[in-house]
Amino acid sequence: MSPMVSELLNGVLAAAPAGKLGLVDTVVKFFKDGGPFMFVNLFWFAAALAVAIERIYTLMFRYNLPAPPFMEQITKLVMTGNVDRAVKLCNAAPNAPLAKVIRAGLTRANRGEIEVAKAVEEAMVENTPHVGSRIPWLWSLANIATLVGLVGTIFGLIGTFQALGNVPAEQKQTLLSDGISKAMNNTAFALSIAVMCIVFHLILTSYAKSMVESVELNGLKLENLLSRRHASDTQVDGESRAA
Repeated sequence: MSPMVSELLNGVLAAAPAGKLGLVDTVVKFFKDGGPFMFVNLFWFAAALAVAIERIYTLMFRYNLPAPPFMEQITKLVMTGNVDRAVKLCNAAPNAPLAKVIRAGLTRANRGEIEVAKAVEEAMVENTPHVGSRIPWLWSLANIATLVGLVGTIFGLIGTFQALGNVPAEQKQTLLSDGISKAMNNTAFALSIAVMCIVFHLILTSYAKSMVESVELNGLKLENLLSRRHASDTQVDGESRAA
């Protein structure tokens, strides 16, 4: 640990009342006892937290669009011939992958079923990968944090055993106990980071998969909707000509 960081931590601990350590003081002592690798893992903790927060904000706020009510409105507008209004409704949610896919299909609504299917498929390929981006990083960060914590634990134990040779026999038991306790701080912190990463990875992966499936399902529904509309229009035109 650098002298500057050590001096700062010592100052924080010295400011605490004798025999009483609050939450902040306990955390400071935890990091001070753990050694320099605690601060290496602190960086990975910040990186994992940043990825998780960014993905949560993106998926649950920027990309989120309630599919059932949205598709109900789209269906009503398309069946009443208001395709332009349906496109404007999609434009009201410019970041949502579902709105982008539906808009791509609606803009080709008058070009036939094949063009609609191509537009929807192209929009899916372009937008759905963004839903799951950076989520796999959390699994890698969990592994990195665990390994860094293990390295910190090993170095802590090495330092403790080296120090045992320079102290009287009656102090060795206490020194060994304190050394092992301090070394375990690295393991505890690393495993905490790994657990956090795995939990966020599980939640975000499930949410992203559900969102992609919703986009694919409703893209198919749009293709069928426009196909029925086209067939209905063709039948009406045929009846009008026959009359």
